Amino acid sequence: MGLDRVRTVAQRLALTMPCPVITVAGTNGKGSTCAMLEAVYLQAGYRTGVYTSPHLVHFEERCRVHGESVSAEALVPAMAAVERARLGSHPGEAVSLTYFEFTTLAILLTLAQAGIDVAILEIGLGGRLDAVNIVDADCAVITSIDLDHMALLGPDRESIGREKAGVMRAGRPVVVSDPAPPQSVLDQAGALGADLWRAGLDFHFGGDKQQWGWATHPNRGGRRYSGLAYPALRGANQLVNASGVLAAVEALRSRLPVTAQAVRTGLAMVELPGRFQIVPGTPTLVLDVAHNPHSVAALAANLDAMGYYPRTHAVFGAMADKDLDAMLARVWPLIDHWHLTDLPLPRASSAQALRALLTARDGGTARVSGCHASPAEALAAAVAAADPADRIVVFGSFYTVGGVLQHGVPRLAAKHLAA
Repeated sequence: MGLDRVRTVAQRLALTMPCPVITVAGTNGKGSTCAMLEAVYLQAGYRTGVYTSPHLVHFEERCRVHGESVSAEALVPAMAAVERARLGSHPGEAVSLTYFEFTTLAILLTLAQAGIDVAILEIGLGGRLDAVNIVDADCAVITSIDLDHMALLGPDRESIGREKAGVMRAGRPVVVSDPAPPQSVLDQAGALGADLWRAGLDFHFGGDKQQWGWATHPNRGGRRYSGLAYPALRGANQLVNASGVLAAVEALRSRLPVTAQAVRTGLAMVELPGRFQIVPGTPTLVLDVAHNPHSVAALAANLDAMGYYPRTHAVFGAMADKDLDAMLARVWPLIDHWHLTDLPLPRASSAQALRALLTARDGGTARVSGCHASPAEALAAAVAAADPADRIVVFGSFYTVGGVLQHGVPRLAAKHLAA
């Protein structure tokens, strides 16, 4: 693998980003971090460009300009340009690209030509060898680091952190919002001479049940925000992400000035589907793309903080290469009934395989209510089984939540309205 092929095609395209770039890497919290950065800069009056992956329902979700997903028609010319550059001008010059590499180049080209003031780019996998990393970030953000994609990134947090640290650039700011980062991240920052902004040392946050505050260390200018409303994205873990966002905004303040009001309004108005998203109505419906042990643990904590529900029904589908036992262990005590689903890709675990894991855990099938061909069918079964006072949580994969958003939620919403 490597980045040589992607760089070759990018050079043929003369691809450059004509504005400050923020690259966001990490295991969990990347999408939320990108969304909060986008919201703050939009409120500050900047024209934003955002690249995130994967998408939930439509591919176009991956590319947003000034807060809106681009149209398919807007992406077609960029994809055609990437294909021409990939093939080259002469026989034998063709370069092979993966789906992710090809689409990344097309979206980067679209953003470069969109007249944006700031580009916010989410790393898809790892960092050092991710296609997004062909762009030199003016500020890098590294969110929480945990065990995921271990076959590709390494067997422990130190190995994974070393890959994530590949997004750093010498002499440029890197915000590490993980409160306990692997030593490999800190070592790489020191070896490169990156301008390290570390949670708990260079900036910190605190709060109570009503509000929260954030401040930098005096050697970072001593900027302070107090009496902030909690971010519109739900979950206690979002304060960690928001704290890193404010550090990135501060690190780029000389190039992208932002008012305190833009910070307050942006964080209060940010939206991101599938991140502890609660759909109004009864029964309560929670959508969360948690898909590894760390993010499922955060989901479990957030569910526990919601208060009492007579029963909790889970709609669950996941990839077979995840640490499924650890994921299930985190949330097992909170789930009364499991509605398991197949997912439409070869990497996915079948619903029947998930049933076997759950059966082994409790010695029977009392908690498994059924296996289904799609997330929408699983949600329909959960809705039929749930009482109005119950709770349904959909999690395990972007594909699980995306399948529900695409097909299932409108049906449930109609039931809510009818009730």
